[in-house]
Amino acid sequence: MTDSNKPASGEDSLIARYFRPIATDPGAFGLGDDAAILKVSGDDIVVTTDAIVEGVHFLSDDPPDAIARKALRVNLSDLAAKGAIPTGFVLTLALREANDAWLAPFARGLGEDAAQFGCPLLGGDTVSTPGPLMISITAFGRVPPDKMVHRSGAKPGERIVVTGTIGDAALGLDILRGGAVAAVLADDAAAKEMLVGRYLVPQPRNALANAVRDHASAAMDVSDGLAGDLARSCALRPACPRLSMPRASHCPQPLQHCSRAARSALKPSFPAATITRFYVRFRRIALRHLRKPQDWSGWP
Repeated sequence: MTDSNKPASGEDSLIARYFRPIATDPGAFGLGDDAAILKVSGDDIVVTTDAIVEGVHFLSDDPPDAIARKALRVNLSDLAAKGAIPTGFVLTLALREANDAWLAPFARGLGEDAAQFGCPLLGGDTVSTPGPLMISITAFGRVPPDKMVHRSGAKPGERIVVTGTIGDAALGLDILRGGAVAAVLADDAAAKEMLVGRYLVPQPRNALANAVRDHASAAMDVSDGLAGDLARSCALRPACPRLSMPRASHCPQPLQHCSRAARSALKPSFPAATITRFYVRFRRIALRHLRKPQDWSGWP
């Protein structure tokens, strides 16, 4: 309980100015209590946590509102993959300084996304750090009892389905860093804008949560690339994937430019020998956990 006659601390002032206005859910108590209440009725609660760190997951000059949206949306994407409907989130924010020019758009972007996705701010913490900026969000979702979709439910013969397009964010980051993709797309402002937008603001598939829950035997958010995340998933089940990469989802605007840019961007970092080593390592990771490896004919 806060003494109303006691002068507000710097943290209290920061919370009151930037985050209390967007914490409108009754269970948040205006961020004036030490905890919040999350009301559910008979459902299971799904909990996920993701942190993003300056210089690792976002650039220091990325727009503050985009950083806020990314921090929330990577968690919303995890909820969508579990077939869960967003219910709320708590925020931990590590700052070097309380800078209004940064905090105001950050809070605005966070509040707009919280409203858009029906995932209200319920509480959190702010701390001071001499190191890089860090935002950690723990998000809560709800599913009917025992209906959360796990990573481990895939069975032989089932199809692998990916929503959206693969690799857009990596291409967008390369553009911002002035890499090979930026050079290839130098005359295509629309393509560059689209790819940078995909890097800055991920698009969680929460509209598909019910479909995932009703029809998918296994699901997970693709955050570390299709091959890496697929390895994690298939390592849990006695089945190996067969992928047809020409049929996978690639950016459509424009496809030929994206393909050329992707090849240009990847060649310096991933020569053929490295790709081969990655494939062998991927297969070993999977085989280590599998009793009946099968159907590798679709791999190189």
